[in-house]
Amino acid sequence: MSSAEPASAEQPWVLQFCHGYDGPFLDCARQYAALFVDTPYKVCTVYLTGKPSMQVEQGSASDEVIFLDYSSREVRGLKLKAIRDIKRLVAQRNFKLCIAHRFKPIYVALLGSDLPVIGVHHAFGDYQRRTRQLFANFFSKRLALLGVSNAVRNDMRACLPSWPSERIETLYNRIDIAAVQAEQVSREAARAHLGLPQNAWVVGNVGRLHPDKDQATLIRGFAQALPQLPAGSLLAIMGSGRLESALKALAQELGVAESVRFLGQVANGRRYFKAFDLFALTSDHEPFGMVLLEAMAAGVAVIGSDCGGGREVIEGVGVLFPLADAAALAAAMRHMAGLDAEHRALCATLMLQRLETLFSDRAVAEAFWRLPLVVSEQGQAL
Repeated sequence: MSSAEPASAEQPWVLQFCHGYDGPFLDCARQYAALFVDTPYKVCTVYLTGKPSMQVEQGSASDEVIFLDYSSREVRGLKLKAIRDIKRLVAQRNFKLCIAHRFKPIYVALLGSDLPVIGVHHAFGDYQRRTRQLFANFFSKRLALLGVSNAVRNDMRACLPSWPSERIETLYNRIDIAAVQAEQVSREAARAHLGLPQNAWVVGNVGRLHPDKDQATLIRGFAQALPQLPAGSLLAIMGSGRLESALKALAQELGVAESVRFLGQVANGRRYFKAFDLFALTSDHEPFGMVLLEAMAAGVAVIGSDCGGGREVIEGVGVLFPLADAAALAAAMRHMAGLDAEHRALCATLMLQRLETLFSDRAVAEAFWRLPLVVSEQGQAL
């Protein structure tokens, strides 16, 4: 646990409750803590699972960070110990609100406190189970829900049809644009680090090698496009997972194994996005697609499957293609490869404008404080 300073009884606090800090969820904690910068509120971020870590404390951008350090096995079932922990914590601070990420923290926060809870959902299907619908309806007077995209929001609204629309809203994921760009290395340095030739035209993809990410369609589309792409073009896939052998076999079967590079898991992968000339996301109903924001921040042209939240990220600045349509994906690759320098520069400018308008910390903070579920009837936030 870390604490900036002892809190007075009057100091208002926000409790942020996260399942863990693996994958993108550490940055999610940062994103929500950033909403309260330059406000009267302090933020205490609690991680249900995960060992204490100084790096995580710093990355959480919070006034206080607490690690409950439960194992995944320990938070199955009723989670009574975690509920008691939250009850004790809430008694120690003047908490006004809890922001809980994913269903388990929402469950624990509602049972362990009397606080109003904003539940943030990062995936589809969280309320398809009847038991979860009953739970949410029981606590509907002090539970409000946010989806990371309109697609996730609409999924929740369909599962909870009796809820007023203002109780289930969208708040986009976002990035600190300047910080991400400062972290990203040059094209030359990125290619050297990844072992990619400096003069090749490279299509990049980042994600788990999992059916949800549908890299099989990516490889098929690349294979169809390759004869019309610049000589020596490569597909570089950054990530690991259980489908690696099958995907390598597919590349071999399609005769493009020499042109497909499997880069494996790359630490701090977003640092190297400038290695790519084009970023392609072929996911099956991606809830949002943070990697798209990071590619756009790098000035890399983007294409993505027209489903889930990805459409909301790149519409108007990238190319969308129908889900699992390898031929349409190939056509999109050929189109992007044919852009001249002027059009590539214009694309980069439009992407940066879209980031700043919709997906920056500043833009999303402004959107948060306008949400009906945040603003009281008197027009005073919280």
